[in-house]
Amino acid sequence: MTDFRIGHGYDVHRLADGLRLVLGGVEIPHSKGFVAHSDGDVAIHALCDALLGAAALGDIGLHFPDTSDEFKGMDSRILLRRVTALVRAKGYAIGNVDCTIRMQRPKLRPYIDRMREALAADMGIDTDRVSVKATTTEKLGFEGREEGVSVSAVALIYRL
Repeated sequence: MTDFRIGHGYDVHRLADGLRLVLGGVEIPHSKGFVAHSDGDVAIHALCDALLGAAALGDIGLHFPDTSDEFKGMDSRILLRRVTALVRAKGYAIGNVDCTIRMQRPKLRPYIDRMREALAADMGIDTDRVSVKATTTEKLGFEGREEGVSVSAVALIYRL
């Protein structure tokens, strides 16, 4: 029997005027962006936590603390590549991942395929193993008020 494991990740970042908005490794034109230590890519951060959780390797804060100058302003795609290497070093391969982004605007449909391609490339898996979905919260909650963005992610890994 193959050793399958499932991990779940969740992350939130606050939005503020005049900052960069990077989601799933793709920069998206918008009047607001993430307040964060790194580039704030909340989709990648949730995905990293899902992968680390599946492999029982802790969380993103353990490996890349936001108190370290090493990670200040860092491209989160680098973090995803490092997490993928940790998962592989433990003897696992990535089966598939699924992310749900919750934000009111901008509409993300035009960027979803680019996100899937970027994430797949960083994890070294086929694009058809990467799902990215976006939804609004019908103007409810902090996402609906455009104060922040939240992302949930799940990952399936298996022993090589």
